[in-house]
Amino acid sequence: MMGVEVGLPTGAVSVTTAWSEPDDDSRGVVAIAHGAGAGMDHPFLVGFSEALRVSGFTTVRFNFPYVEAGRRMPGPAAHALLTWRAVVDSIRAERPDATIWACGKSYGGRMASMAAAEGLEVDGLVYLGYPLHPPGKPEKPRVEHLPAVRPPQLFVEGTNDPFVQPLSQLEDAVASCQDARIAWIDGGGHSFEVKGSKRPADVVGAGLAPLVVDFIAEVCSGR
Repeated sequence: MMGVEVGLPTGAVSVTTAWSEPDDDSRGVVAIAHGAGAGMDHPFLVGFSEALRVSGFTTVRFNFPYVEAGRRMPGPAAHALLTWRAVVDSIRAERPDATIWACGKSYGGRMASMAAAEGLEVDGLVYLGYPLHPPGKPEKPRVEHLPAVRPPQLFVEGTNDPFVQPLSQLEDAVASCQDARIAWIDGGGHSFEVKGSKRPADVVGAGLAPLVVDFIAEVCSGR
C-alpha cells in the first residue's frame, strides 16, 4: 500500500493505492478504480486484479477521496478526475516506459472516460459496467463526452444491466466514439451476476480479465 497525493480545490489529500506485480516481466500497468458504492478492496476488484496479475500485468487499485474520508456517496466529479490524473502521473513516474491502461467499475470507469475526454493520457480504457444512465432513466444518458475520448475503449457490459437498457442506446453511444467496442456478458447484471449462477464476487471479477487481456493485445498489435 502507498499513498498518492491529490491536489483538490479544498486542499491536498492522500489516496491509497495497492500495487500488485506479476511473477515475470510486466506486460503493462492497469490502474483500477472502484464503483460508487465500494472501495478498492471489494472482492470483485481484488479477483479481477489478481487474474490480470497472473496474466502478466502490474495492477494498481486505488480509492477516490470520498472513500478515504469515510463517506459513502461520491464527491464532486472534478475530485475524481483529479484523482485519476494524480494516479496515472504517479504510475508514469514509477514506470516511465510502461503502457498504462485505465479501468474502472461503473462510476470509476465513467470518471476515467471523463478524464480521458479532458486529456488524460493512457493507452486505452476499460469500463466494467459503464453506467450509461440511471436505472429506468434512459432519457438521462451520460454520453456527451465519449466522442472526445481518443484512446481505444472497451465497454464490458451485462445484457441485463439496468444502467444500459435499452442495449441499443449503448450501441449507439459506442458507435459515436473514435475507437470503441463492446464485450457483452450474456445475462449479466450491473455487477455481472447471472441469474441462477451463484459465484463469489472475486470469481466473477476474475472471469472478466481475459476480455481485458485480449483487448490490450488487440490494441498493442495494431500499433
